[in-house]
Amino acid sequence: MVRVNRTNATATTTAAVTVPGVNLPALRSHNAALVLDLLRTAGAEGISRLELAERTGLTPQAVSKITARLRAEGLATQAGHRASTGGKPRTVLRLVPEAGHAVGVHLDRDEVRVVLVDLMGIVVGERRAPLDLGAGADEVVEGVAGEVEALLGGGRGDAGGLSGGRSGASEVSRREAGAPLGGRHGRSGARLGEGSPKAEAPLGGEPGEPGEPGKAVAPGEPGEAEEVGRPGEIGGLREAGGPGGSGVRVGVLLGVGVALPGPLDHVRGVLHRVTGFPEWDGFPLRDALARRLGVPVAVDKDTNVAALGLALGGEGGSFAYLHLGTGLGAGLVIGGALHRGTRTGAGEFGHQVVQLDGPPCSCGDRGCIEALCLGAVARGDLDEAARVLGAGAANLVGLLDIDRVLLGGRTVAAEPERFVRGVAAVLAGRARREGAEQPVPVRVAPGGARGVAEGAAQLLLAPLFGRAEG
Repeated sequence: MVRVNRTNATATTTAAVTVPGVNLPALRSHNAALVLDLLRTAGAEGISRLELAERTGLTPQAVSKITARLRAEGLATQAGHRASTGGKPRTVLRLVPEAGHAVGVHLDRDEVRVVLVDLMGIVVGERRAPLDLGAGADEVVEGVAGEVEALLGGGRGDAGGLSGGRSGASEVSRREAGAPLGGRHGRSGARLGEGSPKAEAPLGGEPGEPGEPGKAVAPGEPGEAEEVGRPGEIGGLREAGGPGGSGVRVGVLLGVGVALPGPLDHVRGVLHRVTGFPEWDGFPLRDALARRLGVPVAVDKDTNVAALGLALGGEGGSFAYLHLGTGLGAGLVIGGALHRGTRTGAGEFGHQVVQLDGPPCSCGDRGCIEALCLGAVARGDLDEAARVLGAGAANLVGLLDIDRVLLGGRTVAAEPERFVRGVAAVLAGRARREGAEQPVPVRVAPGGARGVAEGAAQLLLAPLFGRAEG
């Protein structure tokens, strides 16, 4: 069931943990995001209110109000006490990871992978199924929605799958027993960290109605609103009262993040001429999936979300994430922030021409790195593929002076040491020619095969913690 309060929808998307908090009513969501992010990074050990005040620059009174609201909403809980140098022991608070979840979707050219993550970004459920991106918009949207619903426990059996039925097509990994959601939460429309608890109902109202087993969530059913909240909000979102297909009880669903090959407009959620699939040009994927699922949806390039997930996971500085799978692209993080470019076109790494009059590429040009890499892979010459990938990486190093190169994608995952060795050799040769003391390091990106899907979920989680840009 989806219940939305249109009047209370706000998103906390601009705060960053390095920016001091401000005691102004208009910035209460900003301040709540600061506190939530510190609770998240503190982990199970937790953090005291005094430490929260010191690290945010907020007054102790403001921190007390924010943490009281977060506890009422089920987002924070007491984690014990810490010895004090004077007076009574300090109460330590921690984030409740199971208080909310987000779905991440990696929509590749030939398959879809869907993960369910908690507020800490930990994967608690996963599905994977074949997919033909060229099957047409209606079938792809319906197939993706079906996999999301199946993961959440609202799937429709074999009906309406990615290719006319999902029986036996999906791999499901689940946490066998999901603990009940902490605290009370789930009331639609409440604004996180804003307003007085007396003046505005907290998220922890009465629980939503239990979902009917096997029933899909679809907009337009009786009693549903026409609009949904924005990505990164708690409130105005899907409530699932029963156990999901992941084996985890999903209470507040922040929404669904979708990653797929570009180019695309991530702001409007509209696809451009996806390489090899020109029929998608201009298709409003975000809005189509949001209407179908009845929850907020965010869309971005697969390489961008993978890079975002790496930055949020602790990869600091400037780096390039190179993804070689069914295609080739890059995600760029410059100075700790994801770089999309003015027209959101940054990272079209695979279509830099390195061989004039080379083999034709599916983009319509000739001699692109993607065409050369995929051609070498098809011939079984992975050493040549790694060498070409290294040449492209060397171009990025020369242009951007980045700190490191991270490799990912299914082709790299099949022979990680060979690709790391090949790319590193090209970068080492460049460093010798330039007289550099050390070449730029190369390694496989953490996260493995589901790193892109996990990054897609961060499109919903990151704004909640004021870290939308990594």
